[in-house]
Amino acid sequence: MTIKQQALRARGDRQSPRSRSLWSDAWRSLARNRSAVLGLVIVLLLIFIAAIGPMITPYDPNKQNLDLIKAPPSREHRVGTDQLGRDYFSRILAGARTALIVAVTVSFLSCGLGILLGAAAAFFGGWIDTVVSGAIDGAMAFPRLLLASFVNAVAKPPFQQAMEATAAVTGLSFLTNTVMVDYIVVLSALALTLWPGYARLIRGQILALRETDFVLAARTIGASPTRILLSHLIPNALGPIIIALTVGFGEAMLLESSLSYLGIGIQPPGASWGQMISESLDQWRYAPHLVAAPGFVLAIVVLGLNLLGDGLNDALDPRRRRA
Repeated sequence: MTIKQQALRARGDRQSPRSRSLWSDAWRSLARNRSAVLGLVIVLLLIFIAAIGPMITPYDPNKQNLDLIKAPPSREHRVGTDQLGRDYFSRILAGARTALIVAVTVSFLSCGLGILLGAAAAFFGGWIDTVVSGAIDGAMAFPRLLLASFVNAVAKPPFQQAMEATAAVTGLSFLTNTVMVDYIVVLSALALTLWPGYARLIRGQILALRETDFVLAARTIGASPTRILLSHLIPNALGPIIIALTVGFGEAMLLESSLSYLGIGIQPPGASWGQMISESLDQWRYAPHLVAAPGFVLAIVVLGLNLLGDGLNDALDPRRRRA
């Protein structure tokens, strides 16, 4: 053991060069970023509320009480009741579970599809790159909300009919559950809307990496194209993808809320913050809390995701990371 190593051990320094890595440095940088820590706290709080929501909701979010329609906030109903007498606080907590399911499912589906197509287009080139690039440009030429609305409106009736026919043949009645059908169609529509952004990002990363020395060395020793792509290129391009995925959570929430606000997203009895805003908008002057509460919660959650994404961008970028 050298004198320098003995000195490091003597003062308990855990940040020796051998113990440092990209991810440990990124975590230290993230922990020093107060706005990123605030965003992480908001995201963890959302996950916690969505996980234990059924245990802490004071009332059934779908239970109606026609004697308490549009009741103001009180000790029994902290945020009042809606136009059907349902406890609004319980509905907001149920909406948190919907938002988290949408964010995670849509983001991972669209990110997985984007990585698959974008990486294949960049690495193999030729007609594959032409077809995928054309699909990316075509999909991104449409406004995302308009494209998601179109896919949702077109796909829902035939899908619902197919589910009903399958249920009639198999006897599985849960296949006709309207809430489940809404979730499947909305999640699929959003995933088909958001994948081009991930595909374009990973394509650019792979194009920048495929001629680097470590890829040329892998080709020299006889590594197969699939192994090079999966073991070398995609792992080294994950930094920007992680950042985009974090921001994509909030984008998926906003798109789902927009669809539900327009009446073509998650439908009752499913709970969605956008749907709650739409149902209460005509009562804004008389019961502003019915619009403000879900809108405020949605804004805070999306803000937290954006703060976390910005913090990850700084932490994973070596040029911005502080020593």
